[in-house]
Amino acid sequence: MILQTQSLTTHSALSLLCSIPISKSHFNVSKTNPFRKIRFRTLKCSISTVSERTHLELKTSKPFPAEVSRTIMELGSVGTLSTMTQEGWPLGIGVRFAVDSEGTPVLCLNDSNSQFSIDSKSSLHVQLEQCGLRTPQCTILGSIDKPEDEKAMKKFNSIWKKRYGEEVDESLLFVVSVERVLQMEDFKEVGKWVSSSDYRSARPDPLRDFAENLVNEINTNHAEDVTRFCNVYADLNFQVTEAKLIWIDRLGFDMRLWSPVKGIFEVRVPFPAEVIDEKGAKSTFNCMSQLAWEVEKCFSVPDFEKVKEVKQIC
Repeated sequence: MILQTQSLTTHSALSLLCSIPISKSHFNVSKTNPFRKIRFRTLKCSISTVSERTHLELKTSKPFPAEVSRTIMELGSVGTLSTMTQEGWPLGIGVRFAVDSEGTPVLCLNDSNSQFSIDSKSSLHVQLEQCGLRTPQCTILGSIDKPEDEKAMKKFNSIWKKRYGEEVDESLLFVVSVERVLQMEDFKEVGKWVSSSDYRSARPDPLRDFAENLVNEINTNHAEDVTRFCNVYADLNFQVTEAKLIWIDRLGFDMRLWSPVKGIFEVRVPFPAEVIDEKGAKSTFNCMSQLAWEVEKCFSVPDFEKVKEVKQIC
């Protein structure tokens, strides 16, 4: 039986052939599980990939800070807007926001926010909690601006309505002109600066809208596979008692590892090819899971390089 997952937006496909035990549980692409058989069959996995070049020209196993920043802003809806008051005190308030196609934050401020004057230097800090294990952050430095162009104001009003389903007075809409961005992977991490041009040209991760649900599904239903990934795809010198996925993106996934002797670690496992949709992500996970099982059972010889970079958390 052939299981094939494809996307209508796929630019090219990477086909992987792997021998699987059909009794093994995987993601269900259809209502019936085609794997519930006794004997081995061949699974053809079609992974959605992107053939066109993007602004991220360098080969990497993880998204660049500009892309992570755009993803945080796309998924976030609440942030902290800060500025200096006339008395010289730093002041931060919670605000809702939306973003346009270039990641420009759109704010709705009322008369009580008069301390946030136009052209005053301000910052907008946004956090994204990832399955309770990590909190990447994005801080935009810029100034509050009031677009004078009527067409632009209508566009921002439309963006706000699409995000929150409510009409607002256009006189209350403002934007934060992005001059610089600080991106942090988590608390206590060293941030990385992103230029305004890199931020605007970056694309948010295509898996962002279903990443959290997919991670929760894997951690709940495929915990054995996640632990096996540690032993097969990562070069570890310690025993792992528990492992969980933190997040998944177009280039791979991050895992949190617990060792009773060594402590807590984080490791990044890349995909064999970039994926651009949910079907591609699930297909890739199925194939990687099957290969890890075969390697563990000595049915296959690993022909890949293990991940050596492991970050200790505590």
